[in-house]
Amino acid sequence: MAIVITDECINCGACEPECPNTAIYEGGMEWTWGGGTKLTLVEFPDGSSASGTDKQTPVSDEFYYIVSDKCTECTGFHEEPQCAAVCPVDCCVDDPDWRETKEELLAKKNWLHAEA
Repeated sequence: MAIVITDECINCGACEPECPNTAIYEGGMEWTWGGGTKLTLVEFPDGSSASGTDKQTPVSDEFYYIVSDKCTECTGFHEEPQCAAVCPVDCCVDDPDWRETKEELLAKKNWLHAEA
């Protein structure tokens, strides 16, 4: 599963630098697939693709947010999600709508950081 930031977020920013996948962004900030990863081209199941530098729409305009497609719960990097470990208000929690096995998370980590 991915981690989600709840609306209890106080926008302190403690989580953002801890993410090894650069999956956490400040509210209102556009994100990219390539930011913090090795992705230069992303191919989607429907046959479409996107450049790793293409700006993507923010998930939240108010609070820090996590891009679920880039979140690996720190699998392959740390024993626990680092955003949750440093959050002073415990608003980085498991996303019940985004379930993945440890194997899927590790495969995502390898995809995000594969040598181009």
